[in-house]
Amino acid sequence: MKLKRYLKNKPLYYDKIDYIRMPRVYKKIKTSLKIPKIIHIIGTNGKGTTGRFLANALYIIGYKTGHYTSPHILEFNERVWINGKNTSNEVLEKAHQKLQKLLIKEDSDSLSYFEYTTLLAMIAFAECEYIVMEAGLGGERDATAVFPKCLTLVTPIAFDHELFLGSSIESIATTKLKAIQNNAILALQKYNEVYNIAKNLGAEKSLNIFKVDELLDEKDRDKIDKISKNLLLVEYLKQNLSLSIAALKFLKIKYNIDNFKELPLFGRFTRLNENIILDVGHNQLAASSIVSELRGNKYIIIYNCYKDKDYKNILKILRPITLHVEIIAIEDKRIESAEILKTTIENLNMRYKSFRKIHPSNNYLVFGSFSVAEAFLREYNE
Repeated sequence: MKLKRYLKNKPLYYDKIDYIRMPRVYKKIKTSLKIPKIIHIIGTNGKGTTGRFLANALYIIGYKTGHYTSPHILEFNERVWINGKNTSNEVLEKAHQKLQKLLIKEDSDSLSYFEYTTLLAMIAFAECEYIVMEAGLGGERDATAVFPKCLTLVTPIAFDHELFLGSSIESIATTKLKAIQNNAILALQKYNEVYNIAKNLGAEKSLNIFKVDELLDEKDRDKIDKISKNLLLVEYLKQNLSLSIAALKFLKIKYNIDNFKELPLFGRFTRLNENIILDVGHNQLAASSIVSELRGNKYIIIYNCYKDKDYKNILKILRPITLHVEIIAIEDKRIESAEILKTTIENLNMRYKSFRKIHPSNNYLVFGSFSVAEAFLREYNE
């Protein structure tokens, strides 16, 4: 069976996750896999852009580099990036056929979509020197956590995926930070609990854990300012850039401003037009970052949300920059019902309507999950 059809038969979402399955399957086939140096990225916000900043710099500096990110917006190839571009269908199909030969049918069938594609990416990355690998929703029990890593980068940790990670910052941070194997760098964190848990885990497991500022000097900060100015980066993207440069410093890889000429991943505070901003943020921390950048202006928010997200607080955070909300239709069983979402918006004293089309005279913020971005782009690009 071809990869595209094979993945269609894999469920994208589970109410419960079998955390033993991926380690068990990986143990069976790990001797058949060629594992390059892996830089693991965990956290709540900014994993994708931090990873792409770092992967692109490593490639430009001269290393064969892969970047594994998720989810995708329009096509699966976005998840597996090698040496400056999304992987071709041919490379992915070849990796799929090889993985099928390594796995027994029972294991292949049992793996989730994300678990299978994580192994698929590892095969596609076989000739790389470095892999920048972004975790999914988890930390220590994430599918990406089974591989040996030379470094872990920890982006800002906040509330998200509480159903799987816990309802407190302590539980969420503990689950994520337990993915650290040896060395880690912490981005600037909103919650002090993250630093405290990292300190305790570091002492307990003899881990080398640094704060991002401990690895950057004045010359680095000057370069970060210049790169940010050249790329017109908003503050949260500048923080992601800083974490990627701290990783290069830890790895003792020399860099310069010209290694960061590319914008980060599409969909991260991306201006589609003068009046349309698209951001795939889908939690409270992302909403706060957006409001900080756009404060003082008003936007029509094109929005929808999954049932397991705290959309009430997300919309409450967005309220100061909102003219009204336009709910975009999405066909996905995980999406909250339109009636419940409408009631929530009304209870926040916000106005809403259904999204129909873009008017050139209005300013829009397309905000939410990758499904929101996909639904909007398919209509916008028609």
